[in-house]
Amino acid sequence: MAREIVAMIDVVDAATRSRMMSGIKSKNTGPELLVRRALHRAGLRYRLHNKGLPGAPDLTFAGRRAAIFIHGCFWHRHRSCRYATMPATRPDFWRAKFEANLARDERAAAELHALGWRVATVWECALRDRPAAVFEQLQLWVNDGSDDIEIGMSITEG
Repeated sequence: MAREIVAMIDVVDAATRSRMMSGIKSKNTGPELLVRRALHRAGLRYRLHNKGLPGAPDLTFAGRRAAIFIHGCFWHRHRSCRYATMPATRPDFWRAKFEANLARDERAAAELHALGWRVATVWECALRDRPAAVFEQLQLWVNDGSDDIEIGMSITEG
């Protein structure tokens, strides 16, 4: 799957960038908390980071066999997204890192499908631009049993 790679120039020194990167969380991120609060308010109950399932989805709804991944556009390389930039320093490292992330995401989704689960991928940019529409679409998806969805800038992709 070809992905557009955009280079960017770092505006901070290496020590500052290192400190910033080490503070990035993989669980309980801002976008994840937004989705969790909205779905809980809508009456949906879920399990967090289910390690018994491939990829440990951010949210799972066991009775509905539905799993939700909330992806950061930078780390998971959202296609044609302005947030999926390529760092200018150490491009070989970053390319390998991003390719490994994409392979892991694809493998987790395939394994969940093999186990009979539906998968929703929510991109960070959609939550920045139109959170209410994302919450509404996710709530409908969890309840209606429809196929996999991907929610990005244009609200529904994939």
